[in-house]
Amino acid sequence: MSFFKFSGIVLLMLTSLTACDRLGLPDPARDAAARESDARATGSACRHAGRAIEDCYALNPDAARSAVYAGWKEMNDYMRENKIDVVKPELAKSEAPNAEESSASASAKASK
Repeated sequence: MSFFKFSGIVLLMLTSLTACDRLGLPDPARDAAARESDARATGSACRHAGRAIEDCYALNPDAARSAVYAGWKEMNDYMRENKIDVVKPELAKSEAPNAEESSASASAKASK
């Protein structure tokens, strides 16, 4: 009888642990895996855009450098094997004039 009582307690504990995601409890291992995955994706995207690894590090200072490099190298190898060209990033036409206008107005204010 005590075996069934013990197994019931263990089953109850295991069942309650499966609901941790729903309770919003932090999971450091899952968070670390997500950060590493994001950093690898960032490195991969940098390589696909034709950016040097140093530029990728500079643009993403909070990302883990080793994971960024791993993603960058992985994409580099993939692009070489499949003869894929880089895709140069382009700003949307609506964003470019606003940047010029704001820099022009800032320089006009500075000269006064």
